[in-house]
Amino acid sequence: MKGIWGQKLGMTQVFDEEGRSVPVTVILAEPNRVVMKRTVARHGYSAVQVGFGHVKPRKLTQPIAGEFRRLGQEPLRHRRELRLPGAEDLSEGDEIRLGDTFEAGEWVDVTGTSRGKGFQGVIKRWGFHRGPMTHGSKYHRGVGSLGARMSGGGGRVFRGRKLPGHMGHARVTVQKLKVQRVDAARHLLLVRGAVPGPKGGWVMVRASKKAPRPSEGGTR
Repeated sequence: MKGIWGQKLGMTQVFDEEGRSVPVTVILAEPNRVVMKRTVARHGYSAVQVGFGHVKPRKLTQPIAGEFRRLGQEPLRHRRELRLPGAEDLSEGDEIRLGDTFEAGEWVDVTGTSRGKGFQGVIKRWGFHRGPMTHGSKYHRGVGSLGARMSGGGGRVFRGRKLPGHMGHARVTVQKLKVQRVDAARHLLLVRGAVPGPKGGWVMVRASKKAPRPSEGGTR
């Protein structure tokens, strides 16, 4: 199964064989242990729940600690799900290791939670233009006209109108990133380019759905 959960450590640069600087994101991908399986017969889909990160049992809630005892496994701090082809071939207790999953030169898709930016206006959130800044205009960074067809029986805000609101903190996937380097001994995955989320955020790395054909060669 071509997928693993990891933690974004930040960005740096490495140099390729020709001495060119390459910006990369460093992802700490420790072994993911299969905690439970999801089957089509029982759950309606095929997937595996993986865990990673050591934790003391006393730091877990009683239901979660009891679940690990029932499974006969050591407790893990984080649990996530991988719904990818090949999940049905894994068994509880198996480990997904970085060195066995990816190698340099492969193309991957990285999914994470983007940075939260709080409540923002339409200029920052949607790129609206501001109004005149001259004295007395009284309209600078507002939304603009909202009520369409006031005299024709409308008088409402149509669904999908771009308005101020919560920005960021959403599930984002960046596709077709190239694996620049794999350090299996230290569980480090170096992916060319930027991936979603802040430092310390959890990301899922899986085989790319849009990997370039050999004739394309790839440009990223």
